[in-house]
Amino acid sequence: MNKDELIKRAGDPRFISGIFNYCDRWCERCIFTARCLNYDSSEEELGDLKARDVNNKEFYEKLHEIFQQTKEMIIEMAEETGLDLNSLDMEDEIENERKKREEIKQHELSMAANKYSKMAGKWLENEKALFVEKQDSLNALHEIGLNEDKLINEADSINDALEVIRWYQHQIYIKIMRALHSDDEIEEEDDFPKDSDGSAKVALIGMDRSIGAWGRLQNLFPEKTNSILDILVHLDRLRRKTEKTFPNALSFVRPGFDTLETP
Repeated sequence: MNKDELIKRAGDPRFISGIFNYCDRWCERCIFTARCLNYDSSEEELGDLKARDVNNKEFYEKLHEIFQQTKEMIIEMAEETGLDLNSLDMEDEIENERKKREEIKQHELSMAANKYSKMAGKWLENEKALFVEKQDSLNALHEIGLNEDKLINEADSINDALEVIRWYQHQIYIKIMRALHSDDEIEEEDDFPKDSDGSAKVALIGMDRSIGAWGRLQNLFPEKTNSILDILVHLDRLRRKTEKTFPNALSFVRPGFDTLETP
């Protein structure tokens, strides 16, 4: 897709402007994919290649082509606005960006979010046998004729909880980092929505869903209450600190998700 085609498609009224800026990237569970330009373009450009194998050569050649087109668009836009990209001291900019990122990594929220990611990963790794045993138990109960719907619901609940935890395990940290970076980078007008609040809201949503998923696992595996409770307490504290740092995050209105009724 060239620049002109992309600009034309961006003007299509069926697409919600900016909806992909404050989402959790979980397209498989999103009800707005039909109205997302990012999803539509990705599926058209990479859909079949991704379905076959993201490690294949053709996939990355196509990805390189997209990056090249993006680079060309940036150069054209710079020329149109009179911006001389060559005049920018890139080495200083890169070094400043590196320092800023290192500072943000040391922020209380970043460290807490990173700690949660590691806590969740360690727990899931340590409890692999737990889920194998549970699967064997459910299969055995199914074989002796117990309520099939009940067994399926329990298995689905476990799988869903694990999918939610894994999906947001690292994303919470990434969104927190983006929120802190945006908050530090731009001085926005008081009455104008801040990108940092939007990113923080996505992180908070991820925390809420993760807390719900851990709660389900705790109910399903009461013998693991103590270890799960440690994670829940840490995640709840992270949530409270995030709300305190970004007090306007929850009132941030995300395009589509917070402005339209679900289809």
